[in-house]
Amino acid sequence: MRPARARFACTACGATLPGWFGQCPRCGAWNSVEEVPATGPARSRPAPMPVPLSSVPLGDGGEVRLCTGIHELDRVLGGGLVTGSLTLLGGDPGVGKSTLLLLAAVRLAERGLPVLYVTGEESARQIRLRADRLGVASEQLFVLAETDLDAVAEAVTRLSPRFLVLDSVQVMRSPEVESIPGSVPQVRAVADRALGIAKGRDVATLLVGHVTREGTLAGPRMLEHLVDTVVYFECDERSPIRVLRAVKNRFGATGELGLFEMTEAGLVEVPDASARLLAERASDAAGTAVVAGMEGSRPLLAEVQALVGRPTPGTPARVVVGVDRARVQVLLAILDRVGLSASDRDVHVCAAGGLKLEEPAADLGLLAALASSLKNRPLPSDLACFGEIGLAGEVRMVSFPGMRLKEARRHGFRRMLAPASAAREAVEGIEVVAVRTVREAVEALEITPRR
Repeated sequence: MRPARARFACTACGATLPGWFGQCPRCGAWNSVEEVPATGPARSRPAPMPVPLSSVPLGDGGEVRLCTGIHELDRVLGGGLVTGSLTLLGGDPGVGKSTLLLLAAVRLAERGLPVLYVTGEESARQIRLRADRLGVASEQLFVLAETDLDAVAEAVTRLSPRFLVLDSVQVMRSPEVESIPGSVPQVRAVADRALGIAKGRDVATLLVGHVTREGTLAGPRMLEHLVDTVVYFECDERSPIRVLRAVKNRFGATGELGLFEMTEAGLVEVPDASARLLAERASDAAGTAVVAGMEGSRPLLAEVQALVGRPTPGTPARVVVGVDRARVQVLLAILDRVGLSASDRDVHVCAAGGLKLEEPAADLGLLAALASSLKNRPLPSDLACFGEIGLAGEVRMVSFPGMRLKEARRHGFRRMLAPASAAREAVEGIEVVAVRTVREAVEALEITPRR
């Protein structure tokens, strides 16, 4: 028998290559190609027969969800964990991933559901100490400190849990693959084995994944394609706020957001996200504006801040945190066309509270904050904004204007700077300041220099 040829794979994108390359020809990453041990011939098995869609069994009532009782987590997951699904949770070290999962595991165990928490990075004693600090415990929560997937599979067979946590995918090891944990072949094998456990035993399974310096999940790209749901747990080092965001969900909407806060008592939910994000707002300061945004199906009020400096002879700085830098550059160019130029000034823009505002509806609020700082004139404290701005300076409509208006009214705002078409969905108690262009918006704000 001819010896099997060595194969190579890229650790960044998972591409299989015929030989070693200094730069991956598919994704362009440098020094990411590693040798992959060749596998033996696949076992032959009879080919499955296609069946009519109408005859596919649905099980007991079709889709079954396990509500964790943590409302922010259930919201992001689309209503809870789906049995038989595989979820990938990523986040920076120390953000609170293990704490969140331990709380969810205890909540499910308290309802009498057997839960298995497999920890490969910590000892069982460390998990017990964390549970004692949080003041949670349950006899139905079982802990296994193990990295061998064969041992994990055996424990799953004996226990038959409804919820399984593997912490983390980078330290788990499949004995069938001869490489170190965290390598491309191991991560691929661990994820594939976890998928088999989830689907074969109808267990809601959650993998914990590490995040690279660029903020993406470590390991081959196929890892995110393999799982049913991908959730990121994010934080700003300057803020105790933690943001849980779904970027892929086969059982619900993507873009859903959940808010948590790290306190002395541990990780706690933030039930009213808008109130928490506006709690420290300086309403009488120039350069601040409130944006009525949408995160998935959830209306959310957030503060954006802008600081425009004095004219500088050098190259002006553009520092942007929490919003799209390219959008800020476009808005500055549009303001320049209506007579508010900041081309020779330093500009600093951020979304307060560690939040990331990615939807185009934040454009009008960002523009209002920039104009307010440029003229050193505060905006009205009872005014909020939403609307997309085009390159021609037109203010465009965005989705769900009625929900944005109701959320602003609930938090005491009485005026909303919005696209003209939003006036059709006006709600009682809040005035819609309808504008069609950026020039109309600047005039409506009455931003003039102080005398």
